[in-house]
Amino acid sequence: MKQSGTPTLSLEEPLKHLLFYFFGSNFSFMIFAEKTKEEKRRRKEEEEAKKRREEDLKRRREEEVKRRREVVGRFCKQSKVASTTSEEDDSNGGRVCAPRSRKFLNLFANSSSPYSATGASSFGMFSCVLDGVERQQSHRAVYRFVPRHADELQLETDDPVLMLNQSEDLWCQGYNMRTGASGIFPAFYAVQVPKDQNYARRDGRTERFVARFLGSVQVPVHTGNDVLCAAMRKVACNRRSDGQPPSACVLELSVKGVRMSVEDQCHSAHRGDQCFHFFHLKNISFCGCHPKHSRYFGFITKHPDHQRFACHVLMSDSSLQPLAESVGRAFRQYYKEHIGYSCPTEDIFIE
Repeated sequence: MKQSGTPTLSLEEPLKHLLFYFFGSNFSFMIFAEKTKEEKRRRKEEEEAKKRREEDLKRRREEEVKRRREVVGRFCKQSKVASTTSEEDDSNGGRVCAPRSRKFLNLFANSSSPYSATGASSFGMFSCVLDGVERQQSHRAVYRFVPRHADELQLETDDPVLMLNQSEDLWCQGYNMRTGASGIFPAFYAVQVPKDQNYARRDGRTERFVARFLGSVQVPVHTGNDVLCAAMRKVACNRRSDGQPPSACVLELSVKGVRMSVEDQCHSAHRGDQCFHFFHLKNISFCGCHPKHSRYFGFITKHPDHQRFACHVLMSDSSLQPLAESVGRAFRQYYKEHIGYSCPTEDIFIE
């Protein structure tokens, strides 16, 4: 018989709660450990992927630098062969008394310099006004560089370059003073300009002339009236074909050289209206007026680094014979100050 009012003791409920607490907490711990392990594995995979990307980028960069070095090496070999061939042609042309018209025709037909018609070429020192300050080129492009990316700078051979920054990975940041563009380019595509090529001194011995600049063209030899006349005809033809009037030009002559100020062809907001070309007197090999038309004047200069020559042509409404005489006086003064004492004529024997 059951006694009324007596409570019944049961162990099922506490046991259920104990088992649920034990297994439930253990299960939560297992889930937390699994999530932690998954997070570590994911971080490790991300680090490995990042490391692989960096290694791949470094490898591609090294391959690109190696490829460009090989290209530059091939260009160097080709330029050496070409310069040797041109020197042989010039030497043979000097011995044979043949007309140079065909030689000039071939030279002018193959000329692709961007300075041939409108600029004073790159045979001198270039400078321009940037943000109100005259800046001189620090480097000269020795090879043509075609950009592949938006941040790279296009270069043509002999372009004047102002170096802005140079990093350790053989890349430089510069400003092309011909085009007015900025960007990066390989360091071995440009060489530094020698420091001794300074501008003409503005002292009492400086003479100034006003003329109009027609243009420049490369010539095969460094002297001769026939060379000068042929270059004048070529420059005049180029100017007529372009249909552009010659720009005003100011020449300053001194014993240091010829400084020419012309209109800046790069129309930019941060550049001035004038650009400047300086030709050291030791690099000027020949000058003179046209034999029949004295209002045309030309002078031949040597490239600072190579055996190449260019003729720069100017014109005026009146005779430019005073300009030619002034260059002659500067030559005599330069000889007296720099060559006459170091190499006296008594020590030179001519057969």
